[in-house]
Amino acid sequence: MDANAVPKHAAAPVLDPEVAALLATLDAGFPDVTTMAPPELRQAIRGRRGPLAKLPDMQQARDVRIDGPGGPLDLRIYRPHRDHAALPVVVFAHGGGFVFCDLDSHDEFCRSMAEGVGAVVVSVDYRLAPEHQAPAAHDDMYAALEWASAHAADFGGDPTRIAVAGDSAGGNLAATVAIAARERGGPALAGQVLLYPVIDDDFDTESYRRFGIGYYNTAAAMRWYWQKYAPNGTDDPRLVPTRARSLAGLPPAVVITAELDPPCSSGDSYADLLASAGVPVRHRRYDGLFHGFLTFADLTPTTAARQEIWHMLRELLAPTTGPGEGVHR
Repeated sequence: MDANAVPKHAAAPVLDPEVAALLATLDAGFPDVTTMAPPELRQAIRGRRGPLAKLPDMQQARDVRIDGPGGPLDLRIYRPHRDHAALPVVVFAHGGGFVFCDLDSHDEFCRSMAEGVGAVVVSVDYRLAPEHQAPAAHDDMYAALEWASAHAADFGGDPTRIAVAGDSAGGNLAATVAIAARERGGPALAGQVLLYPVIDDDFDTESYRRFGIGYYNTAAAMRWYWQKYAPNGTDDPRLVPTRARSLAGLPPAVVITAELDPPCSSGDSYADLLASAGVPVRHRRYDGLFHGFLTFADLTPTTAARQEIWHMLRELLAPTTGPGEGVHR
C-alpha cells in the first residue's frame, strides 16, 4: 500500500499543539477571500505581515525590471554569501491563489532558500488575477526564466543549473513553465520544485473532502481563486499541467505536499504521474501540516522541513547528480 495513501473515512488527524494553535489563529483571523474585492484583499493581506525575528543576510538582494509579455516585469535577485564563481539558479514564483502576494510577501522565504540551498534565487512579481487572467502569470514566469537563463552570468549564476520553483499557485506556474520550456525548446532545466502545488481544479479529491474546511486554506477559497484566474476554463497545459500531451522528458522534480491541504491529493497524484512518465521524482508529504506552512518561519516543524527540502534542492542542483529515478518518499 502507498505510504501516502489516505484511507477513506479516516479519523481526524491528531495535530501537534503548536500547529493546532496556529491553525486556530489563522482560521479566526484570515480574511474570507470570497467576500472581498481583490484590491481590498491584497491590502488586508499586506496589513497582516508582522516583523520577522530573523531575516537571512544576502551578499546581494536587488530588484530589477525587465521587459515582460505584458509590460515591465519586476524581479528580485538574491545571492547568498558564497565564494563560488557561479551558483545554481532557482526562478521562483510566489503563492497567493494567483490573486495576491508579491515579492515582499515571500522575501524571507526566498532569502532562506538562497542561503540554505546555496543558490541564486530569482523571485518573479508576475501579473495577478483577475485584472490579468490566465495565462498572464504563466507567461510572466516563462519570460523570467528566459531572462534568467540569458543573464545568469551577470548575477553569478550558472546557466547550466537552473530550476523553476514555486509554492501553491506558484507551484502551478513552475510545473506549467517546465512543460512550456520542453515544448518551446526553451532553457534546459535542471529541475522543477513544486511546493504544495495547485495542480488542477478538481475539488472532489480525498483531501478536498477531508480538509476543505477548518485547515486555513479552504475549498471555497480555492474555487474562488480558480474563478478569478481562469474564468474561461482550464483546458490548457499553460493552466493545468495534467492537460499536457505527455509528461515525458520533463526535468527531475521535487514535489512537496501537506496532508491537511485541500490540493494535497492532486499534488501526490502529480508526483506519481511524473514518475510513471519516467521523470525522476523526489516526493515528500508532510503529515499534520497545512497549506503554506513553509512560509511560517517561526513554526517549529517548518525549520526541520526546510532543512530537508534545502537538502533535496542541493542534490537536484548539484553539478553532476540529482534524484534517482522513480518516486522517492
